[in-house]
Amino acid sequence: MAAPTSAPALPDLTGDVAALTAAVCDIPSVSGDERALADAIEAALRAHPHLEVLRDGDAVVARTRLGRERRVVVAGHIDTVPIASNLPTRLVRAEGGAEELWGRGTVDMKGGVAVALHLAAVLREPRWDVTWVFYDHEEVASALNGLGRLVRNHPDWLEGDLAVLGEPTAGGIEGGCNGTLRAEIRTTGRTAHSARGWRGVNAIHAAGEILDRLNAYRARDVDVDGLVFREGLNAVGITGGIAANMIPDSCVVTVNYRFAPSLDPAGAEAHVRQVFEGYDVTVTDLAGGARPGLDDPLVQGFVEAVTAVTGGAPGPKYGWTDVARFAELGIPAVNFGPGDPMLAHADDERCDVEQVRTCARALQAWLA
Repeated sequence: MAAPTSAPALPDLTGDVAALTAAVCDIPSVSGDERALADAIEAALRAHPHLEVLRDGDAVVARTRLGRERRVVVAGHIDTVPIASNLPTRLVRAEGGAEELWGRGTVDMKGGVAVALHLAAVLREPRWDVTWVFYDHEEVASALNGLGRLVRNHPDWLEGDLAVLGEPTAGGIEGGCNGTLRAEIRTTGRTAHSARGWRGVNAIHAAGEILDRLNAYRARDVDVDGLVFREGLNAVGITGGIAANMIPDSCVVTVNYRFAPSLDPAGAEAHVRQVFEGYDVTVTDLAGGARPGLDDPLVQGFVEAVTAVTGGAPGPKYGWTDVARFAELGIPAVNFGPGDPMLAHADDERCDVEQVRTCARALQAWLA
């Protein structure tokens, strides 16, 4: 009988944050399968007695209780999109000599998770109390999001004056985020034998007008509090057809609208329905964005401290992130983490190792 295998474990959290990133990535955690990594994170954090460790499902929360006048929340999701033969991670020396860590999750967003785990362990006396949040199910429908579950089940766990999401920003600061809407645009027809197609109405052919409207659509660039957000409306899927010898009576085009945070969810839905006026439109997922909030004094202090280490200036976050959930709670939030977001979800996902270390130094400088 084979000996039982031990659960995966993480290395010493106080060691090299780049090595920790590789270890976090090498515990697979595709959305819905985060349990092993959540167990490893919980065990590693419980080894540090200055932290109170809490858990809900596969979300793990650790926090200090030092009685500081302010509390900061540092959060990141532990799940990834599906693996594409890109684990275990491998260290590659790129042109120019930089070391890059290749593999699923290195960008989105286990580099940011590793930074948070490392600092949770080494910062025993931060200037403010800190709540470290590691949550599940971010890469799937918003209704499943682990942070959303914490909001519903334990809102007191997320109380704070400022939140930092470790989403990939290439080591810069990105304020706010776009909202996102997914909708199904449906056409209907009438079935017939394809040899006598004139007796039917082809629903797939009828979808041509939907695609024409998308091709003609011109997305806006919208200035929101000094940052310019790019919008986008795109087809992301199309389904239809019954059999190879039948005229289809139904076709569905799935579209994704990424809208500026100046537009609320109701306005976004109204816009999509206007673009596809005359069609059956069903909204299947909708989450509002978040304004940058860079005028908040605590955010300004964060920007000054971080850019003193990293350089650069804040920009907009083009995708949707959980800064929007914190905005709904009245907590200003920013995105800051290692990894080029243009490489998120790519088969050649990879992150500059020194960028992980720089992000850790910058966040530590602000918190310490």
